[in-house]
Amino acid sequence: MKTNIESLHSTAQTAAVNAEKEFIAKHGEPFYCGFAWVSVREKASTKLGRALKSVGFTKAYGGGLQLWNPGGSPTQSMDVKEIGANAYAKVFQDAGINAYCSSRAD
Repeated sequence: MKTNIESLHSTAQTAAVNAEKEFIAKHGEPFYCGFAWVSVREKASTKLGRALKSVGFTKAYGGGLQLWNPGGSPTQSMDVKEIGANAYAKVFQDAGINAYCSSRAD
């Protein structure tokens, strides 16, 4: 499982980075500041949870696991970060893992 998650994580990160670059090229960086992350409703003690933790997911305050700024974008633009988090989550969803984007304004 760990190798599969590592490969999936790599693919999802690439999707997030590319989506962010495309968005910035087309729209620039909107000035609405905020954060975005990917959430997965999975206990950290399960096989999947341990694999997700190995690629950078951490325990979320409200339960499950989360990965902040999956595209690694240095911008403060919440729009850009949401685009990246949605692209990342889509790769996981396509693989059958219930992942979704969460965000909040700063």
